[in-house]
Amino acid sequence: MTYRVATAAVWIAAAVFAPGVVYAQTCGAGMPGAQRADSARYTVAYRMVPSKPEPGKHFSVEVAVCPKGDAPEPEALRVDARMPAHSHGMNYTAQVKSLGGGRYRADGLMFHMPGRWEFLFDVMVGKTAERVTHGITFP
Repeated sequence: MTYRVATAAVWIAAAVFAPGVVYAQTCGAGMPGAQRADSARYTVAYRMVPSKPEPGKHFSVEVAVCPKGDAPEPEALRVDARMPAHSHGMNYTAQVKSLGGGRYRADGLMFHMPGRWEFLFDVMVGKTAERVTHGITFP
């Protein structure tokens, strides 16, 4: 077996036997500068708009949610953030809009103080939520 044939066989096997894994690896394609976070069943790719929000100013987050393996497609998404060291969250509730195809936009977020924050993405399927978290330091 030549190297090309062996390489092609590996890619075909990956596409046939692990489509969720391949899909999760490309999650956020077309979102330059996106950060990625994983849970057991989902990959979340997101980016802030603007990419470097100012303290005390509202910003948005563009999100792609990608199921892994046989995980169901998300039906909705909740987005929030918290400061674990201070045991508090944001002072505002994000308004999340579905853009279709597992893409969302959350508006109205605000970091009201500098420090370590965690984004909280609750992937909703029916009444069940699977949380995906990702830490960042602001600014």
